[in-house]
Amino acid sequence: MSNYEVVQFAQSQTDLFDEFYNNAMLSGMIDVNLYEEFGVMRGLRDSNGKGVLTGLTEISDVVATKTVDGRKMPDEGSLYYQGYNVYDLIEGMRDKRYAFEETTYLLLFGDLPSGEHFEQFKEMMATFCPLSNEFTRDVILNKPSENIMNGLQRGLLTLYSYDDSPEDISPANILRQSLQIIAKMPAMATYLYHAYHHIVLDENLVIKNPKAEYSTAENLLYMLRPDGQFTELEAKVLDVALVLHAEHGGGNNSTFTAHVVTSSGTDTYSALSASIASLKGFRHGGANLKVKHMMEEIMANVRNWEDEEEIRDYLIKILDKQAFDKNGLIYGIGHAVYTYSDPREVILKEYAEELAAAKGREKEFEFYDRVERIAKATIASHRHLFKPICANVLPSPESPAGARTVSRRSSTRARLSVPLTNMSDTTAPTRKWTSARDSFS
Repeated sequence: MSNYEVVQFAQSQTDLFDEFYNNAMLSGMIDVNLYEEFGVMRGLRDSNGKGVLTGLTEISDVVATKTVDGRKMPDEGSLYYQGYNVYDLIEGMRDKRYAFEETTYLLLFGDLPSGEHFEQFKEMMATFCPLSNEFTRDVILNKPSENIMNGLQRGLLTLYSYDDSPEDISPANILRQSLQIIAKMPAMATYLYHAYHHIVLDENLVIKNPKAEYSTAENLLYMLRPDGQFTELEAKVLDVALVLHAEHGGGNNSTFTAHVVTSSGTDTYSALSASIASLKGFRHGGANLKVKHMMEEIMANVRNWEDEEEIRDYLIKILDKQAFDKNGLIYGIGHAVYTYSDPREVILKEYAEELAAAKGREKEFEFYDRVERIAKATIASHRHLFKPICANVLPSPESPAGARTVSRRSSTRARLSVPLTNMSDTTAPTRKWTSARDSFS
């Protein structure tokens, strides 16, 4: 594979891509009357300091309240992709290997794929997965980063140089770039992991090409592990995790960053690199790594994992900035929108329990569950909070942006019955919709 073949289409794929592009354009259209209806503004906060509406979306919706006697009240959390409740999606895909790929299709094109279209979509994505030997040698293996997100930023920016049309921000070219980036990220991430372990930690270098017959989740495990082995349950848990991380609205820090950066008219690679920079932060996606390190410290300092008072005392030390990283945050607990529950956490917890049982790690799972329960009550009492608190996925305890967006949950068919405008016809700050109703007010 030559350098430029890394990010280019084969001639035989042009007609199929055109069909995908037409479907994506239908999925991304917004009723022009909704801007006035919802009072969409360009700023981040209103005169009272509350988060303001900065966009409209047809892609996803985050719901954490219900209306009782005309008042909004906290409720169990719900997450919708293109009008589908994520609980229903996960349940409907329980026995499928390609849940993430189906979800990707749904988010991009507005509906779940038919059998024939899905097979064509999978074949197209499989051809986009590999990275050239030269790219791997010059980019991946050259000065690997300890933090994989930093390496992903660098890798994405370098893909710009392998693209014949990197500055073309027409919707068709952005879709082409996005499909290829989605397909290449698993190989890029696993290669970066192995490069760091080889060059910095002096371990053996393991680089395997992705297999066309494997799903994204299966390829991640295959490329990550030296022996390439994984169980069906491991692949399923990872597939579910990928689905639940696929989309979560535009009010969160990283997708709001994409809104801001794309509004300037910059290229796709630069915009996504900026979003990863935001996601990397410990108050956003980087909190996942913080959770891991925090739990390792709690395990090391709490002698009796079943002693709830000992656990509570150590959590109070964390809140008082006396333990762990001294930031006063219990990572993974609390969300800007969700109150009683984060549906992603509820679903992942079910699969985590099953995986823990298969691995003989029930004691660890029980300890994590105990820490979650105690942490929620401890934060509420220690911080004098009245809003319900839940464990969450991709934590974002605080955000500098007060942005939120409003979703209209309707099918692609229903959307065709109202006056529509193409995304590219809107003004710059509201040009690209990838978000839902997240509020950081």
